[in-house]
Amino acid sequence: MNLSQAQKKHLRSLGHSLHPLVTVAGNGLSTGVMDELERALNDHELIKVKFAVGDREAKKALLEDMLKLSQAALVQGIGNIALIYRHNPQADPKKSNLAR
Repeated sequence: MNLSQAQKKHLRSLGHSLHPLVTVAGNGLSTGVMDELERALNDHELIKVKFAVGDREAKKALLEDMLKLSQAALVQGIGNIALIYRHNPQADPKKSNLAR
């Protein structure tokens, strides 16, 4: 999924006040983490993910794998936090971070 610079700018402004919903730690992309990521993306579309791994290269590899497996797009990555987006045409407006 490719996002234009204008779309990324808009999504960054929406994501500024969000808190991380998913944390990726020492076990990496376990089944539980991927299940929670799928649920969060389906419900909210725009989420923050926190990486609690020590190595910068390990974080980068986990982020790339996570984006590929979830078919989401990276909006912004700062430090150990990544803001990711995946469009859901059937998202509940009460839960979606885009409808707020």
